[in-house]
Amino acid sequence: MPGGSSGGAASDRLRDPAELIALAGRVVAVTGAGGNIGAGIAARMAAAGATVVSHTRSSPAEPITGHPGRPGLVVTTDLTDVDGPRRLVDTALERHGRLDGLVNNAGIQTVAAFAELTDLEWSEMIDTNLTATHRLTQAAAAVMAAQESGGAIVHIASVEGSYPAPGHGHYSVSKAGMIMQARAAAQAYGSAGVRVNVVSPGLISRPGIEDAWPEGVGRWKKACPLGRLGTPEDIGDACVFLCSDLARWITGAELLVDGGVMSNPTW
Repeated sequence: MPGGSSGGAASDRLRDPAELIALAGRVVAVTGAGGNIGAGIAARMAAAGATVVSHTRSSPAEPITGHPGRPGLVVTTDLTDVDGPRRLVDTALERHGRLDGLVNNAGIQTVAAFAELTDLEWSEMIDTNLTATHRLTQAAAAVMAAQESGGAIVHIASVEGSYPAPGHGHYSVSKAGMIMQARAAAQAYGSAGVRVNVVSPGLISRPGIEDAWPEGVGRWKKACPLGRLGTPEDIGDACVFLCSDLARWITGAELLVDGGVMSNPTW
């Protein structure tokens, strides 16, 4: 039952977990697929068998093929344009005829003192990280609700959605908004078989981060029970799980993927 709509509990007991995690035959859109985390998510979706619609605004991205006979697709559009989210969804439908999953990963993270934020800095953050996510969720959920199989939507938020960091106040607000948007959307679309969840990453490795921010990486590793930074693949695997039938009875949830850092007390 693609997308994880309600399903029969009795029949699910008889299914192999390897079958439940597979995304073969499903079409999944990943926004911000040209970036570090987005590329990892798209690759893991393809490895699970999904046909991936990779969105990018400006960063290059290569089509990823996860399903034989149904090649991947790259869509370039600005999701902050009022029609940008609809263009992404419509392009997926025109090419593949359906949309089973969406990962709202595209976003920005700028640094600015919270008390000195300009209206432009605030609006750019909220428009990119929150408003675009809301519009895209509406557009995708409408399509998924019309499918007998429903669908699954995952927002990529951040541990900073619950624990703001200096200089990231506006970013933290936008990510907290994404978490609540997912809960509200889960409530709104659940009866149509559309599940909406959140993955909140911790510090994720990228080329050069150890050299550019050694003190921050060191603090993170010291606080992390699992002793390392996350990888884009760690986030991708969490998204695969939430888009799969293994998560068929999970909606409105936030999954922390942080190596356990948030388990540490702050006192």
